[in-house]
Amino acid sequence: MTVHLEVAEGVGTIRLDRPPMNALDIAVQDRLKELAEEAAGRDDVRAVILYGGEKVFAAGADIKEMQAMDHAAMVVRSRALQDSFSAVARIPKPVVAAVTGYALGGGCELALCADYRIAGENAKLGQPEILLGVIPGAGGTQRLSRLIGPSKAKDLIFTGRMVKADEALALGLVDRVVPADEVYKAAHEWAAKLAQGPAVALRAAKESIDAGLETDLETGLAIERNWFAGLFATEDRERGMRSFVEEGPGKAKFV
Repeated sequence: MTVHLEVAEGVGTIRLDRPPMNALDIAVQDRLKELAEEAAGRDDVRAVILYGGEKVFAAGADIKEMQAMDHAAMVVRSRALQDSFSAVARIPKPVVAAVTGYALGGGCELALCADYRIAGENAKLGQPEILLGVIPGAGGTQRLSRLIGPSKAKDLIFTGRMVKADEALALGLVDRVVPADEVYKAAHEWAAKLAQGPAVALRAAKESIDAGLETDLETGLAIERNWFAGLFATEDRERGMRSFVEEGPGKAKFV
């Protein structure tokens, strides 16, 4: 298989494994969707890491495969392509991208589907599709502009240029930069900590933020209010508040 899901102690790692550059061909896209949906539904997966290995995250789509496709074929395939990445973005649990080496084109778009991005000092990110005479098609024009703002996104997409880790951090494209050999460790620490948290509340927080960003403030506040009230029916809320009253803040155990 070109993509694997490995689960240990509440953390699921979706690992790209198509050497040498983890090119995102149709088989990889379809497998990503399958494993994202599996991770979303498994109770033993409470947080997720997206990882391409020590050397490269994903250097983009399989250009030879795309070159052979005509307009009619891509009209059909483009929906499946976006659905694959959206399945990752919709995982109702904390998701962190552990980015080493190149994250270009579809690789960058995959990282954008995560809630948090940790990059190695050797990371290079970008949306170079314009250099092929096309535009990002797996969410890049939408998720990138929402993350870093439209003008910065347009600069990257219009020019197709790559940015190193330090510039990606300054742009807000990644959230943390660490030595290249510490990327997975740092991502695992982030995920493992959240895997011990209140699963329903984390899901509520993620959905409130993501859904709220797509609508007006009043509707977003309604989404938040409904989730907030609903959490008062959960065991985790009872446990968290009881622990706070009896033991003080930050000591509740949810797993």
